Amino acid sequence: MAKKKQAREYVWLRCTETGDLNYRTSVKTLGGLPERLKEGIKKYSPRLRKHTLHKVKRK
Repeated sequence: MAKKKQAREYVWLRCTETGDLNYRTSVKTLGGLPERLKEGIKKYSPRLRKHTLHKVKRK
């Protein structure tokens, strides 16, 4: 049986203020990245102890 192409990929979310890689999430890659991820997401940064903008970084 042939393997199917995986429709998901893991990406890291990098804090724009500290540069830390705080979160890893899987995204659907067929059809490109969602607009929400391209712009960035407000997530909690433990180092700064506040919500900051996080952008996608692929490994």
